[in-house]
Amino acid sequence: MIALVAAVVAAVALGGLLPAAAATEPYCGIRWGSLPEVQDEYSNAQLVNVRAGRHGCYDRLVLDFQGDVDGYRVEYVSSVTTDGAGQAVPLRGDARLQVVALAAAYDAVGNPTYRPANPSELVDVSGWRTFRQIAWAGSFEGQTTIGLGVRARLPFRVFILDGPGTGSRLVIDVAHRW
Repeated sequence: MIALVAAVVAAVALGGLLPAAAATEPYCGIRWGSLPEVQDEYSNAQLVNVRAGRHGCYDRLVLDFQGDVDGYRVEYVSSVTTDGAGQAVPLRGDARLQVVALAAAYDAVGNPTYRPANPSELVDVSGWRTFRQIAWAGSFEGQTTIGLGVRARLPFRVFILDGPGTGSRLVIDVAHRW
């Protein structure tokens, strides 16, 4: 018994039985989750561009708008579907985020303000750590949907930024890991 107590004391002193401080901290300080993020407010903003960027701890999707975008619904789904028709949008990756901006991709008379060159590949994300594919799912009745294929169901966050100028940006960050 004394030998067991001595072994435990020695292991604790050497850090063998206590987790390292880094193991108790969240990855990159990220405290996001994977539940739906919703801000239910439609706007007159119009989608004009879709782009993405890689960061040290997450991949980022950015939707650029002319005007102030006010609302969105972003959630993991079993299948992303096209606006209006409800057809499944094929996406690479083991998880799918449906990104719905509560704003159109066309102007007041129906002219497109964003027309993807390749609806299946809005941005080339081949070789990225988390993103696998960004695809167009359409714009119908004042909302625009983008399908985001990701490596796995990982934590994400959503927020709106003002600018540049009179525009705004809907930003979706997906962490590289939990």
